[in-house]
Amino acid sequence: MQLARRTLLASIMATVAAPAVLRLARAEAPAVTLKLHHYFSAVSGGHERFLAPWARKVEAESAGRIRIDVFPSMQLGGAPAQLLDQARDGVADIVWAVPSSTPGRFAKIEAFELPFVLSRRAVVNSRAIEDYAASNLQDEFREFHPICFSCRDHGVVHANRAIGSIEDLKGLRLHVPNRLAGDAVRALGAQGVTVPTPQVPMAIAGHAIDGCLDPWDVLPGLKLLDALKNHTDFAESGLSTATFVLAMNKPAYERLPRDLKTVIDNNAGQGAAGMAGAMWDLEARTVADIVRDRGDPVTMLPAEEIAHWRKATEPVIVAWQEQMKERKLDGGKLIDTVQSLVTKYVAEPEPQSSQRLQPAEQKVVVEPQARNEVTVRPKADAPAAASRSKELDIPL
Repeated sequence: MQLARRTLLASIMATVAAPAVLRLARAEAPAVTLKLHHYFSAVSGGHERFLAPWARKVEAESAGRIRIDVFPSMQLGGAPAQLLDQARDGVADIVWAVPSSTPGRFAKIEAFELPFVLSRRAVVNSRAIEDYAASNLQDEFREFHPICFSCRDHGVVHANRAIGSIEDLKGLRLHVPNRLAGDAVRALGAQGVTVPTPQVPMAIAGHAIDGCLDPWDVLPGLKLLDALKNHTDFAESGLSTATFVLAMNKPAYERLPRDLKTVIDNNAGQGAAGMAGAMWDLEARTVADIVRDRGDPVTMLPAEEIAHWRKATEPVIVAWQEQMKERKLDGGKLIDTVQSLVTKYVAEPEPQSSQRLQPAEQKVVVEPQARNEVTVRPKADAPAAASRSKELDIPL
């Protein structure tokens, strides 16, 4: 009888405890898993110093109820120009994409890619474009739930010969990041060449191009430090840049419970834009220092020379305004808004790193074709990723 009572009590206790165990298991499981897709490599600054820390922050602030699997290098298939369509169609829940990779589709954001309109600093431009988006880009990006907009730091002329004036550019063939950068280069007497970024080293080695108009961080990423030893930089405004958007699938956002939407919202807007901009600026500063330490010549164009470049590229801005007029948009007003916002953030402090930052070594990967299989993301807690992520201290 005593044994039976003990058995009955044990059974009752197990029954009472079981729901608690199940509740604990449910609490530990993520309420939602989101796929974040982008084209940078898993060892790039964009992945290690922006997207991965951002995803970990969202996961932590959701108490693990949101899990974000990050897929670099187009691991979910497709090409970089298809990323925004993937977010719209639900192939990925979140993408980090370049709107100008589909020219003409997002016309108003192009105001940030015009020559000598922006600051040379990514954090200034990123904060400016986030404000600009709130009042000017809602219609263009209505198919998505934008998390944040950002700008890369300015383009630098990296070439196989010294460039100190417009005359030195004549006949030079330069890789350019977008159509407006190509227009600016042509206005300066050079030839803008658009090739997929991973193919730039091959094009330089084969003498198909003589250099590139790209940010500093591209050099170590594409292993171009030895191929291009002459660099021409701009003291204040930049000749070119590229815009980015971290965009979420609209239905995926709407399906989130209210408290999880709040977590995403708290890690959106100016906080995320500033984080991306600071990452670009730190990478640019580090690579520029490395180039100077090597003794490679860096020409900083004086104000009087930049005035010639600015005047030569004015037709690019005029032509863009005419294109906007055809769309019934006031291009001049958009440019005025951009410049006003850049002025608003021009005193933004320089981002600081806790120790000397090592430039990310990007693997040169040819853009993959679409495929059906899904590649598991790199572990966020892998030793290499953990050690690299500690090198920056950039609060959101």
